[in-house]
Amino acid sequence: MTADPHRWATWLLALSVRRSVRSGLGGVWVGGSVPAGAAVLAPNHHSWWDGYVLREVAVTCGEPFSVLMNARQLARFPFLRRVGALRAGELRAAVRRARAGWLVVFPEGELHPAGPLRGVERGAGWLARSADVPLVPVALRVVLRGAQWPEAYLRFGPPVTAGELAGALAQHLAALDADLHRSVPEEPLAGYLRLVPGRASRSVRVDPASRLLAWLTGDRA
Repeated sequence: MTADPHRWATWLLALSVRRSVRSGLGGVWVGGSVPAGAAVLAPNHHSWWDGYVLREVAVTCGEPFSVLMNARQLARFPFLRRVGALRAGELRAAVRRARAGWLVVFPEGELHPAGPLRGVERGAGWLARSADVPLVPVALRVVLRGAQWPEAYLRFGPPVTAGELAGALAQHLAALDADLHRSVPEEPLAGYLRLVPGRASRSVRVDPASRLLAWLTGDRA
C-alpha cells in the first residue's frame, strides 16, 4: 500500500480538531458504560460540537473513529474524510468501519435545536446489525453551566436493539437533562468523569492573583 503523500494534512487537521475542543470547551465529561471495541454509537444531534466531541472521546479511549455525514455537508468540507467522515450513502465502507472501531450515526438524520429527541431513523440499527456490533445510545449535551466556557456531557447507555433505540435514547437524554437541571452549576456534575480537558474559566485562572492581591492589601471577604 502506498503511503499517503499528504499525511501531514491529516495530522494538522486532527490537531485542529483537538485544539478546537480543548480551547473552545471547558472539558468533556462522560457517564455510563463507554463501549470498548467495535460499536455503532447513536447520539442525538443538537450541537455543532457533537462530531468533534465524539471524536475526542474516541481518540482518548484509543478507539478508531468514523462518523456519517450527509452529502451536502461532506461536499462543503471534503477534507473531513481525513478524520473519519463518510458520506451517509457509503454503506459498505460504513459497515467495515463499524467492525473496526466506533462508527457514529446520528439517528435524527440532521442537526436539530437543543431539546427533546426528534424522530429516529433506521440507519444506525441497520448498520449495527449488518456489522454484527453493539448499537449504543449516547445522550449528548453541550451546555453553559457555571463556568465561562460551554461544557460537553455524554451519557452512554447499554447496547440496545434497533427497535429499542428511540425509547432508550430519549430516556438517556431526559436523564442527562435532569442531572444537569438539578446540579450546582459551579460544582462538578455528580456521576460524570472528566475525560477530555478544556479551557479554564477566567475566574479560575485569576484565583492565584486574586489571593495574592487580597493578601497584599489586607482585604478579606
